[in-house]
Amino acid sequence: MDTQSYLYNADFIDELYETYLIDPQQVDVGWRQYFARLQQEQPLSQPEVPHLPIQARYTDYKPQRSSGGVIDEAMLAAFAKKQAAVLRLINAYRFRGHQRAQLDPLNLQERHAVPDLDPEFYGLTAADMNATFDTGSLYGTEREKLSNVIALLKKVYCNTIGAEYMHITDTTQKRWIQQYLEGAKGEFKLDVETKKQILERLTAAQGLEDYLHTQYVGQKRFSLEGGESTIPLLDDLIQRAGGLGVAEVVIGMAHRGRLNVLVNILGKRPKDLFSEFEGKTEHQGTQGSGDVKYHQGFSSDVSTPGGNVHLALAFNPSHLEIINPVVEGSVRARQERRGNNKNSVLPILIHGDAAFAGQGVILETLNLAETRGYGTGGTVHIVINNQIGFTTSDPLDSRSTLYCTDVAKMVQSPIFHVNGDDPEAVIFVTRLAMDYRMAFNKDVVIDLVCYRRHGHNEADEPAATQPVMYRKINQQVKTQALYAQKLAQQGIIGPEEGELMLQQYRASLKTKDVVSRPVSLEFKNMIDWRPFVGTHWTQECDTTISLDVLQDLIKRFTTLPDGFQLNRSVAKLMDARRKMGLGELPLDWGCAETLAYASLLEAGTPVRLSGQDCGRGTFAHRHAVLHEAETGETYLPLRKLSDKQANFLVINSLLSEEAVLGFEFGFSSSDPHTLVIWEAQFGDFANGAQVVIDQFISSSESKWGRLSGLVMLLPHGYDGQGPEHSSARLERYLQLCAEDNIQVCNPTTPAQCFHMLRRQMLRPYRKPLIVMTPKSLLRHKRAVSHFEEFTDRGFQVVIDEVDPNIVPEKVNRLLFCSGKVYYDLVEAREEHGIDEVAIIRLEQLYPYPKQAIAEVLARYPHVKHRVWVQEEPRNQGAWWYMRAHMDVNLGHEESGRIEYAGRPASASPAVGSLQVHRQQLLDFLNDALQLDERSAKRRTA
Repeated sequence: MDTQSYLYNADFIDELYETYLIDPQQVDVGWRQYFARLQQEQPLSQPEVPHLPIQARYTDYKPQRSSGGVIDEAMLAAFAKKQAAVLRLINAYRFRGHQRAQLDPLNLQERHAVPDLDPEFYGLTAADMNATFDTGSLYGTEREKLSNVIALLKKVYCNTIGAEYMHITDTTQKRWIQQYLEGAKGEFKLDVETKKQILERLTAAQGLEDYLHTQYVGQKRFSLEGGESTIPLLDDLIQRAGGLGVAEVVIGMAHRGRLNVLVNILGKRPKDLFSEFEGKTEHQGTQGSGDVKYHQGFSSDVSTPGGNVHLALAFNPSHLEIINPVVEGSVRARQERRGNNKNSVLPILIHGDAAFAGQGVILETLNLAETRGYGTGGTVHIVINNQIGFTTSDPLDSRSTLYCTDVAKMVQSPIFHVNGDDPEAVIFVTRLAMDYRMAFNKDVVIDLVCYRRHGHNEADEPAATQPVMYRKINQQVKTQALYAQKLAQQGIIGPEEGELMLQQYRASLKTKDVVSRPVSLEFKNMIDWRPFVGTHWTQECDTTISLDVLQDLIKRFTTLPDGFQLNRSVAKLMDARRKMGLGELPLDWGCAETLAYASLLEAGTPVRLSGQDCGRGTFAHRHAVLHEAETGETYLPLRKLSDKQANFLVINSLLSEEAVLGFEFGFSSSDPHTLVIWEAQFGDFANGAQVVIDQFISSSESKWGRLSGLVMLLPHGYDGQGPEHSSARLERYLQLCAEDNIQVCNPTTPAQCFHMLRRQMLRPYRKPLIVMTPKSLLRHKRAVSHFEEFTDRGFQVVIDEVDPNIVPEKVNRLLFCSGKVYYDLVEAREEHGIDEVAIIRLEQLYPYPKQAIAEVLARYPHVKHRVWVQEEPRNQGAWWYMRAHMDVNLGHEESGRIEYAGRPASASPAVGSLQVHRQQLLDFLNDALQLDERSAKRRTA
């Protein structure tokens, strides 16, 4: 290697080395070997080498020359080694400085030694401290004394902010954060007015908690005490968001600090909160169950430098982080209303430390962040890090990682840890996080390291299990007092002014309606939900379409671009659909479902369909997304119906049920005008999202007055394929039914599917729709529909006997059933030539179709036995639900009671043997149709 070439061409070498770091193959083999050897001689302690020159620029360096005028190569090499060491030390602070930061207000965290941050680790000694070195990319200075460099690095990376961002692979984002942090040089430079606002917000946070603690002793409130900096953080975040053009902010959080956020950020009137504590709020029975005060949501408008910003705090149950995907779905719907502008609506999620590390929905929601169908342009995550879980949990028991926030690295989110007792550092980090989110539309995490002054709730005694921590907490000066002392020392406020502010705030709680920034509670929602409130199931609608429209739509969604070649099986399916449109074949399930979407889209109703394989359909019946056989190019016919049609979005979702279903619920609860559908790959996959079903889908209207028209398609049916994927657990949904909260349907024909989907949007109300969708029926020769079923009648909640050979006056046995088992019963009845048994299908199980069943019963005057037939085991399916409800129709006399025919009770949803499955089917068909008795009678005759 020619050292003199290096000396006078250092900039060229720096660029060459950066190229080598990106791709070694892009540089000459000689240089490649040199750089590799250099790295071996100076091994790095970190896995990533920064894209910066490892050697210093020597333009101003005047090396010693020998008496013969030759450069002293040994001295040059020694200096180069020192220079490289300095750059590596700078890099180490960027990587690991956070491990030495002063983050814990209690100073209880054990901080282990970090050898990488010791200059001696790189061979730098005290003698080098006064030497001047090139600082590489250290922002704001090119050359500096080593002692000054280290002092600056400690101030930036090891003070009350600990920044983790070097795991990000995008160099632009990494450099942006680096310049933001290093450019500030560890100084926050807030003006006097901002400092006073911080103190005012801290005073509000503490003042409310003090008041509640003395007035409502022992009542649960999940106090924010110890984490009061959350309030100035949120306040500044919202103000900055408004200044950057954000129009709406949607906040999701669990219990900790929720009441404080409601009063001091969103402007809920203190007297309303106090009434809830005193139990004076009136409960309207027509509004359902209601919910406790620390689950409640709220909305308001707040003034910001950029104009009014609409704030919405989402309702949330006690399932900690489950609100996260719901908020993301709501934000996505709001962004789409605003022209898909990701910077118009900001999601903020507030977490607990143990929950952020422990709840699986955190990972699932983070995994949505960068996907096409679920991305919201970046979420600001705020972790209120109490450094303790419930009450007894030690961090060693609550996670396997150094920080509770480490899971966020999976999506390369920057993580900013900050000491909650340094409010100015909190505000600096808040602005950094907000600016980053708006610049890059990526998730960002603020880890607010604080403590919890009381136990998990105010009735808990934390010192019983955490004596050391709570001894320290009891001695800890509150954040408001600490900051007031600091401002008094700076001469910004008087010595007693902090305490006076607390007294004034507490007094204002009794006299003022609102103690937050001025808010407007008379905001105008972009979506008017009033047309959907107070309506009833009986308000039906016309879901039929004309024959001309039907045939035209099928023609449009079966027309392909010129030269677009399909896979042979898909081409066959599309050809069949063309024939269906011409009337040459009856419509099957896939065609009827697609027709429903097409008719809604053409009429201006958007459709959003998501699920793990919903583009094709798990059972290859849908094919909403077509793939060119040679190129793989995709084509979506439902997006090409016309220039005026509504948007159709189909998403093959990630392998998640809980987060995706929560997202879709959130979307539907913010957009009543889009048909929102989640399809489980198999019905039992919804088991993984049961908390969403229990806490939101079935009860959000009753608890919080939140409406949703979400549709869940759950493939269901017993085909001898084993315990898994047979049952969608129909019984679970029926058990949740009450107060007209949801709809549960089990359609048996393509036309029924068509009308059911259309009425979901055409009727003037929004209720979740749970559908047991078929598997084998998708291609069953009997499960087809003809034109008149689409043009002449709508959805039938009950389908009476359709065989003209079954005469009502002759019928002595009525079989009631739902779903696929209907076709098994029909085939068995035909096989045995039975004509005195009628088969009635319940297509809608809830709301229970009492009137329709009464009308059916009236048509069969000589019936002696009414039997409920199901393919599910006796303890599952609809049997117990139907038994209770049909007693209303049949009366309570023993002779009129509904009987049962089906599989015996089972701990498992289905058997694992195809042979046993078939035998069970024969057995309960025998029971339902009395085949043995009929055979015996024939033998006797």
